[in-house]
Amino acid sequence: MNKKILHITNGESLTNYLKELDFDGDILTWQEMLCEGPTTEIIDSDEFFKVRKEFLHEFYDIEVDEEEFRSEISILNHSKNYSEIILWFEYDLFCHINLIAVINLIQQKNIKVPIFLVCSGRVEGEKDLKALSELKPNQLRKHYDDKIKLSKEDIDLMKSLWKTYCGKDHNLFKPDIVKKSSFPYLSNCLKAHLQRFPDSISGLAGLELNILTIVKDYNIKSKQHLLGYALNYQGYFGYSDIQFIRIIEKLSVFFDINESSIKLNRKGHEVIIGQHNFISELRSEMYFGGVKKYDFLFSKSQNEIIKTV
Repeated sequence: MNKKILHITNGESLTNYLKELDFDGDILTWQEMLCEGPTTEIIDSDEFFKVRKEFLHEFYDIEVDEEEFRSEISILNHSKNYSEIILWFEYDLFCHINLIAVINLIQQKNIKVPIFLVCSGRVEGEKDLKALSELKPNQLRKHYDDKIKLSKEDIDLMKSLWKTYCGKDHNLFKPDIVKKSSFPYLSNCLKAHLQRFPDSISGLAGLELNILTIVKDYNIKSKQHLLGYALNYQGYFGYSDIQFIRIIEKLSVFFDINESSIKLNRKGHEVIIGQHNFISELRSEMYFGGVKKYDFLFSKSQNEIIKTV
């Protein structure tokens, strides 16, 4: 029997695009958003599904179809059918945490086929970083032709990163920021991750301060208008609509909202200039892997996260 290629994509949009372009092989669509919420080191486990279901229900009112997800990843239980695995993930933090998890899932299932990475971001002749599903057909095929075969060292790095992400000391990511690997955007993503913890002066994370700065600098007319700006000016985070909607709601204490505009209120101006620390007003049970977001602060001067006193 001829063995096939297994493609693992970062979402339904890309899966449909690959089918439209008649890429050979089977496709596993990865639907999780592991950049937020608790995780466990062993992925295909009852504990993992339990903590993920509880988180997604509590924070996003999403009811996870566990049976569907288990069925999707069960493709990996038949690795003997495949000659190689192609991972299709993008340049941002959202994708990279999922990518790290997928590589670890493959290792946990003791799959021994070659693994290749197709990763989009910078595209010749384009100003902005591009998602895979934004690429033209010829650009996507060029990315596929240029795919990178992951080495043992690459896979060992991903195993170490997942262990750190599920663990209690995320400062262990710091040496990996400067480590050479086959993941060209990993350094930017790890920096972005550390900046997701509350700033030690203002109590707001980098992404949250960026949203307030957008309100200050632009004529924002509505929350929907602000959502569009936040999505477009988020850098390497790669957050989705539903994540930003939750963040914007949470930051509403810093806005004055009327029918035609959103403006910073007094608190908003104070937090931007670092006049007060507002962590007590924002605190929640948000987890990043193995740690609670509000148990730590990001110190710009030390360039690391420190335990909250």
